Amino acid sequence: MLLDMTPTHRLLPFLLALGCISAQAVPVTVQLRGPNGQPLAGAAVAVEVKGRTGKTSTAKAEMGQRDRQFTPQLLVVQTGTAVNFPNFDTVRHHVYSFSPIKVIDIKLYSGTPSEPVVFDKPGVAALGCNIHDRMSAHIIVVDTPTFARTDDKGQASFDLPAGEHAVKAWHAGQKSPTLQALKLDVPAAGGTVALTLAE
Repeated sequence: MLLDMTPTHRLLPFLLALGCISAQAVPVTVQLRGPNGQPLAGAAVAVEVKGRTGKTSTAKAEMGQRDRQFTPQLLVVQTGTAVNFPNFDTVRHHVYSFSPIKVIDIKLYSGTPSEPVVFDKPGVAALGCNIHDRMSAHIIVVDTPTFARTDDKGQASFDLPAGEHAVKAWHAGQKSPTLQALKLDVPAAGGTVALTLAE
């Protein structure tokens, strides 16, 4: 009887292609930095992992209004998410957006509108209130279920397969109104990876 003595590392690509072994996820922290190296808190980071669904038809989210402010100020959702706009204030609001990815016009209302707004295109939607000029917020729509907002240190944590992944990121302080495309190289052991956003 002959034994196959082929080294495992030579079989690995073949076994991965057959689906016999799945790429194991490792913990990785993405630190988002501005052009001057400063950490960017409250930024949107989305990682596009091959094989993970780009769109959803079941996800729901909420962009409320409380104390005459949108809450949260930044909402990140997967493409196809239905977003409700509940008004918790005692005054009425008129929510609008003229953004290319979604035009919204929810006229003066209290409570929660009967129909949510489905965000079916990726990108950035800027929100305002026709009654209260100081109210503003953003909804970031991404083609991946793997996303987060950065913390006070500009960090967001994920479990990802090692290798190269496409990243989309956005921060309110940047000049461009669109998501920025970046690349993320995840080491085999995981760890912290810094990415820099342009102005």
